[in-house]
Amino acid sequence: MTTEPHSLSVSGLRVAVVRKAIRNLHLGVYPPDGRVRVAVPLAVSDAAVRVAVIGRLRWIRRQQAAFAAQPREPERDMVSGESHYFLGRRYLLEVSETGDRGAVGVNVKNRRVLEMRVRPGTDAPRRAALLQRWYREQLRELVPALITKWEKRLGVSLAEWGIKRMKTKWGSCNAKARRIWLNLELAKKPLGCIEYIVVHELAHLKAKKHDDRFVKLMDEGLPQWRHTRKLLNAAPLASETWRG
Repeated sequence: MTTEPHSLSVSGLRVAVVRKAIRNLHLGVYPPDGRVRVAVPLAVSDAAVRVAVIGRLRWIRRQQAAFAAQPREPERDMVSGESHYFLGRRYLLEVSETGDRGAVGVNVKNRRVLEMRVRPGTDAPRRAALLQRWYREQLRELVPALITKWEKRLGVSLAEWGIKRMKTKWGSCNAKARRIWLNLELAKKPLGCIEYIVVHELAHLKAKKHDDRFVKLMDEGLPQWRHTRKLLNAAPLASETWRG
């Protein structure tokens, strides 16, 4: 059972509160603007939530300051000369028009250029959609090998995985369904960051929470994961306006 979320004002902070059939209170601060959300057991009162938030005000403010300082990608017009990222590398976009429908698409031309071929009159939103489809295709090619590698190492079996745009997470795991989701934005990040998220989500098939067991799995499988997490979370945020 999950209740409808409601908001509290605590020391000038807007805090979203949702009650679930869980045992412990979970407080999170989420990108891109430091939104505060608290998930609590059904019986926990708003007064107790206020106490918990006040007790972590300094930590919340630090997280919000870090998000505020995090660089943002500039707005994209999807024209030649713009910078776009793929697997952590910066490329210059080169747009050309073609009358051949079969030639429409995106490809890495060399170590500097991301070539986009479009039909005449294709506007910026459709160009952006074309690039997003290409990013999705690249992840579809890269991720299966990582999943196979880490299923074996972690001793887990995944039933399903997918890619979608996510506002506050790089990935998510439904342990019961043995399904993971990966954020489409990962296509812009270094391969090591993509691998870290794959390992992170697969580890949740064994350890649902970020507890000692989870940390042990990560330390044994990917000892440098904390450094990779820091790099990933310091990367520029997408230019889109996230809502909710």
